[in-house]
Amino acid sequence: MAMTADDLTKFAAAIIAASGSEPAEAGEVAAHLVEANLKGHDSHGVGMIPTYVKNVKAGLLNPNRHARLISETGALAVFDGDMGYGQVIAREATQWGIAKAQECGLAAFAIRNTHHVARVGTYGELAARAGLVSIHFVNVLIAPGRVAPFGGVAGRFGTDPVCITFPGTDRLPPVVLDFATSRIAAGKIRVALNQGKQLEPGTLIDGGGRDSTDPAVFFARDENGGSMLPFGEHKGSGLALAVQLLAGVLTGGGVMQKDLPNRGVKNGMFSILVDPARLGDKGWMEHEMETLIDWVKSSPPRPGVEAVMVAGEPELKARAKRLAAGIPVDRNTWAELTEAAKLAGLDPSQIPPQP
Repeated sequence: MAMTADDLTKFAAAIIAASGSEPAEAGEVAAHLVEANLKGHDSHGVGMIPTYVKNVKAGLLNPNRHARLISETGALAVFDGDMGYGQVIAREATQWGIAKAQECGLAAFAIRNTHHVARVGTYGELAARAGLVSIHFVNVLIAPGRVAPFGGVAGRFGTDPVCITFPGTDRLPPVVLDFATSRIAAGKIRVALNQGKQLEPGTLIDGGGRDSTDPAVFFARDENGGSMLPFGEHKGSGLALAVQLLAGVLTGGGVMQKDLPNRGVKNGMFSILVDPARLGDKGWMEHEMETLIDWVKSSPPRPGVEAVMVAGEPELKARAKRLAAGIPVDRNTWAELTEAAKLAGLDPSQIPPQP
């Protein structure tokens, strides 16, 4: 079954508003989640809403908070999110960074104590639209650890994503590189479970360190409970460690550790924004960017591959397709959304029938 982006956004916003958010916040969070669905990242889409509602009810997510400026020293700032919606907190801090980078040529900011910032690429896209290069590191504090370090069995890291964006040109869209340091995002395991699908080999191990493709293993909370594997073995594991240091220690938000307090989903983010025009000729840079991407995409595709793509391109293709055909919502995810709506206190008349 599928829903239009508009209908899904309205339903998502209604649930979030019923759980305590002002209309503007509910609309922003819903739009952010549905945009992730449109771009093919159902792991970061409306399927997160049941977790959000539960965390609001448990006092782990505080609606109607804003990025609170802790300190500002020139082009460097620290914000506290007061465990509000990360979609709002991170957007507001990024807007500060954009304005400061346009003024000074360079800006960096730290966010601590915010709930799930969701799809990090959203903030990189904001910077890219402003003509800026951006780098974002996000640490994930969630108990128990979800990603095993290289060579280990038990989870010690979060999915700890990294995002790097480079502005586009009149001919080419921006490059948007956004990835978890785990083999896949945790939300993709939830999606696979709801859709009754198995995972790719090399993604997950069970409690004994044995390879598993069963997504249910990841959610088991006994001796059989599993952990995700980092991408690229020691490389992803090392990068996850670096992200925890940059987005956890440097921001003041804290890192993964034994007996981590249950805060639902807690993120820290460290971001750097650069105005490329301050470093050289803009026209030359755009020409070189186009030359590089054209060269990369000119590589003959491997058997079974339609075409070589660069970071950000799959999302644009998915968005065009889903705007036209609708956003797929599996039956289990729909059931979870309707239960979240009831828990939030949404009037039953506002719950649409199953598509």
